[in-house]
Amino acid sequence: MRYTGPKNKKARREGLDLSLKTPGSKSHASLLRRIAVPPGQHGTGRRRKKQSERSRQLREKQRLRYLFGLSETQLKNYFQKAVKSKGNTGSLLGQLLEKRLDNVVFRLGFAPTRASARQLVNHGHISVNDSLMNIPSYKVEVHDTIRFRKVKSAKIPYIEMMLGNTEYAAPAWLKKEGTAGKLTSEPTSEDIEKQVNIQSVIEFYSK
Repeated sequence: MRYTGPKNKKARREGLDLSLKTPGSKSHASLLRRIAVPPGQHGTGRRRKKQSERSRQLREKQRLRYLFGLSETQLKNYFQKAVKSKGNTGSLLGQLLEKRLDNVVFRLGFAPTRASARQLVNHGHISVNDSLMNIPSYKVEVHDTIRFRKVKSAKIPYIEMMLGNTEYAAPAWLKKEGTAGKLTSEPTSEDIEKQVNIQSVIEFYSK
């Protein structure tokens, strides 16, 4: 089951900003102030326990799950697909996750969080190659074009704010032009690995 509890609590549990809150919001600012403090009544005085190797692998796996908003079953299925494909399992896993439609919408800067990007897809605001696509897990392929189906979708206040953010830069494997974007090459796992040790996730599922 996908985690639906308090988002800041989960981020503080992992000691990492999981991009679950809109940047610039009061809630996000509160998270950044307290990111190093574990959640709970005694968070300020609690020391993080020394982790075993298995515990560390579990935490990295959970971070990856929460980062992309996946259920345990979904992440395990992605791992199994990566294992069955030829190439580096960690890189392939990263590619599969980055090519999810909800993630591509988020990476293009069309939505402030992956959760809001998933909502846009679910509610039918997004098209792929000019065809409606309302499945967040849809696998975007190289040369696919993603855009808002209707002009009024881009006028939704929080989307309009995101589109007006000239400082945001999409990853090198994406090309953004106004309210449309294209997957120009295979994604890399570089951005994910800045936040999660994918090799630890592979080791967790390999045992």
